[in-house]
Amino acid sequence: MTISLLAYAPSSQNQRVAGFEVPGDEQPRIFTTDNLLSPSDLDGLIAAAYRQIFNEQQMLKSHRQTFWESQLKAGQITVREFIRALALSDSFRRLVYESNNNYRFAEICVQRILGRQVYSDREKIAWSIVLGNEGLNAFIDALVNSEEYLSTFGDTTVPYQRRRILPQRAQGEISFAHMARYGTDYRDNLPEPCLDTLPSRGFTGPAMSPVRWAWQKQPPQALEKAWVGLFYSGAAFIVVLLLASILRF
Repeated sequence: MTISLLAYAPSSQNQRVAGFEVPGDEQPRIFTTDNLLSPSDLDGLIAAAYRQIFNEQQMLKSHRQTFWESQLKAGQITVREFIRALALSDSFRRLVYESNNNYRFAEICVQRILGRQVYSDREKIAWSIVLGNEGLNAFIDALVNSEEYLSTFGDTTVPYQRRRILPQRAQGEISFAHMARYGTDYRDNLPEPCLDTLPSRGFTGPAMSPVRWAWQKQPPQALEKAWVGLFYSGAAFIVVLLLASILRF
C-alpha cells in the first residue's frame, strides 16, 4: 500500500509571488525548447541541465549521459524526462544519494528539481518518508510528476532557482550551485589524512601526500636501478659513437 505524502503547509516564500524587480544578474537564465533556434542552443540547454542537477560547471565525460542526450536531441524524450534520467543516473546516485542521509538528499532534490528551498523541516521529513518507503525511483518520479513542477517548468524548461532576490536585502540568497553536495555528517565521517610520514619541522612548502614525501626521501629500489641502467646505457652508446667516428677518419 502506497503511503501518501505527509501534509505540510507552504510558507510565504517569495518564489510564490510575482516579481516586480528589474531583471539583472540575479535573475536566472531560462533554458527551454520552446524557443530553440539552432543546435548549439540545444547543447546549451543540456549543459544547463547538468549544471542544475549535478552542480557541474564543466561537464565531466564520466558523468555524461550520452544515450539520454541523443534521445533529447532526436526529440524522443522531453526535457522533463531528461531531468528525470539525470536524477536517476549512477553518477547522481554516487555523488549525491550515497553521500547524504535521506533528509539532506530530499532537501537537495527539492532545490535542484523544484528550484526552491524547502518550506520547513516538515516538508523535508515528508519527502524523506517517500524516499525511505518507496525508494529512489519513486521519489524522483514524485518530484518531476508533481503539480508544482508541471505548473512551473512543464515538459520543456530546465529547472532553475526561482526568485533569489529577497525584499529589503541588497543581495539574493546563495545559489544552490554553490552549496556542498554532502552534509556535515558525511564530511565528519571522512578518514583523516595520514601525516605521519611528513617532515616534522623545517617544511614551509605546500602539503604533500605521504607517498610523494617517501619518494623524495628515497626513490623505490626498482626505479633507482632503472635510472642506473639508463645512465650506463647512454654512456656506452656515446662511447660507441666516438669510436666509430675515430675509426672512420
